[in-house]
Amino acid sequence: MSILDGVMGGMVGAGVTHLVSGFIEQHGGLQAVISQFEKQGLGTTVKSWVGTGANLPISADQVHAVLGSEMMQKLAAKTGLPVADLAQKLAEVLPQTIDKMTPAGVVPPARAT
Repeated sequence: MSILDGVMGGMVGAGVTHLVSGFIEQHGGLQAVISQFEKQGLGTTVKSWVGTGANLPISADQVHAVLGSEMMQKLAAKTGLPVADLAQKLAEVLPQTIDKMTPAGVVPPARAT
């Protein structure tokens, strides 16, 4: 991997992290997104991201299943990434992002709008 590949990968990763944060805000907050994962049978996985222990991994296919094809297409259009690449990036970034949003292992209350 060249230096340019590393820089571009970091930029895409930062963009995806920002996209994930925006997605969470726009879709009812952290609790609503967590509920989406729980409804798809990934409660243990998402709870590991909230908790203070190690984050369990999630696959690109699982991310795609939870978010759905329509949402993945919309997010892919925003990033310019193919859906498969975006799903893989989200699988890498989601656990870290949710973990950082819950530093004490507690989901913060939703903000009133």
